[in-house]
Amino acid sequence: MNGREFMDKLKKEVSKAVVGNEEVIELLAVALLSRGHVLLEGVPGVAKTTIAKAFASAIGLSFSRIQLTPDLMPADIIGSVVYDQKSSEFKVKKGPIFANVVLADEINRATPKTQSALLEAMQEGQVTIEGNTHPLPKPFLVIATMNPIEYESVYNLPEAQLDRFMMKIQIGYPGKDEELLLLKRKEKGEFNTVGKIVDAKEVLSLIEEASKVKASEEILNYIYEISLRTRTDERILLGASPRASEHLLFASKALAFLRGRDYVIPDDVKEMVVHVLAHRIKIKAEYEIDDLKAEDLVREILDEIEVPK
Repeated sequence: MNGREFMDKLKKEVSKAVVGNEEVIELLAVALLSRGHVLLEGVPGVAKTTIAKAFASAIGLSFSRIQLTPDLMPADIIGSVVYDQKSSEFKVKKGPIFANVVLADEINRATPKTQSALLEAMQEGQVTIEGNTHPLPKPFLVIATMNPIEYESVYNLPEAQLDRFMMKIQIGYPGKDEELLLLKRKEKGEFNTVGKIVDAKEVLSLIEEASKVKASEEILNYIYEISLRTRTDERILLGASPRASEHLLFASKALAFLRGRDYVIPDDVKEMVVHVLAHRIKIKAEYEIDDLKAEDLVREILDEIEVPK
């Protein structure tokens, strides 16, 4: 199965449970194929959890959901060592992090200590329980959700953790036609169970194929110039890290693969740049007062850089 065929089948299958949001599904596929993780931001009720569950079901991967709350402890996520009275031995009780697709719901409601439990998992694909390292299933994708308008009982994600997320995806309200279609399908009971189009082995094969997509020297310079401009712009306090440049490259390669190409073009980079860079950029306070948004600033920087031919 090639990338374009995979994407077409994925969208068709997920549409059994989700109305619209095709771009979101494609971006989740990009993150999966480039071994990244995703931050979904949107107000309550816009189907963030439904999208994540339908996506995991369609690609035949194990799924777990963690509802993050202020009283949640790291052991509740990664697991712990417990005493088994029957065998008179200590055994590892694995937590919900041991799944291919993990939905970390309302990640900003957890304390920094608990949020940090996700860092090793997201970066290394492993967790440490009582000093022993345990590998996580492959492939491994964290989809974290965040409500943008909550101010009470929430904790800001540290910059180090934000940098671990390959991209941030905004999910807004559906348009009139989409919401009416949603209501009609709900009224008629037309939503169906999502079937499996691939399995874990096939997903790993697709990941390997996506990694073989070529990026020319001109594309690499283009990505570098974009990241460099975020570090030198006087309005930006914290620019894109080298990890951000890597993520932009990997995401562009995965997008090219899903579009049926074995090489990256500038348009791939353009499509991914806001999703990959905006959440990592910290704007200086004096410019935030003027309501300058990171997304708009990234687009402005992009417009100023010469596009390779």
